[in-house]
Amino acid sequence: MSSFQTIKTRSEGRVGVLTFDRPTLLNAFNSALIGEVNAAMIGFIADPNILAIVVHGNGRAFSAGFDMKESSGQDAKTIEEWRAELERDFAFIMQFWDCPKPTIAAIHGHCLAGAFELSLACDMTVAAEGTKLGEPEVRFGGGLVALLLPWMTTPKFAKELILTGNDRIDAARGYELGVINYVVPQGQEFAKAMAIAGHLTAAAPSAVMLSKRAINRSYEAMGMRQSLLGALDIDIIISAAGGPERTEFNRIRNEQGLKAAFAWRDSRFGQD
Repeated sequence: MSSFQTIKTRSEGRVGVLTFDRPTLLNAFNSALIGEVNAAMIGFIADPNILAIVVHGNGRAFSAGFDMKESSGQDAKTIEEWRAELERDFAFIMQFWDCPKPTIAAIHGHCLAGAFELSLACDMTVAAEGTKLGEPEVRFGGGLVALLLPWMTTPKFAKELILTGNDRIDAARGYELGVINYVVPQGQEFAKAMAIAGHLTAAAPSAVMLSKRAINRSYEAMGMRQSLLGALDIDIIISAAGGPERTEFNRIRNEQGLKAAFAWRDSRFGQD
């Protein structure tokens, strides 16, 4: 077991297991967690005995995404400050795509915003029935850190999810959209992910890693990386510009708390 504070790591056979461990905050990604995940991933990649990585969350959710309470305290204002913060977040997500070893997300509860993007960056995703997915950023004047969704599903579905900010997409719909590989009964998502990882580690390691590299290069050749970096530039502009929705959301969050801010955000929309 690891000695990290916000995550847990262990190995099961030839599989590295990474667990988000901030359950009282729905495993929101704060600076400490980002740093510890980065360190854990470096360790898994360097370990020749680890041939696949499974990531999941402790408690009621995989993760609610980036920690909005922490981000409000950082109070980034300039383009340069937002660029530094969002480039860090982008690298955090994309390391699961760039990892030379296959990565599997086992998701449950909520998998939202940056956490949804992280699951998209993984090579495969297993979801528990009832898992809620979505990209709610536009509902409070935010942008997406890693605009992977258009590369994982059709343009029309990507626009539907992103432009409406719907964060109540269930696992079954996610499977229909092609962003989830398997939907399993609640509580079985980790076991299914580990079973898949077992098949991956039983195959020839070099063939698996080189085949992943070849698939990723196909997307890179189509311009995915440049597209994502261009989208990141737009996200930086959106974040620095603010806007009335973001201003009001932040005001309510600072005065009444995050729960009240979410209630205000959601009250402006009908049933999804």
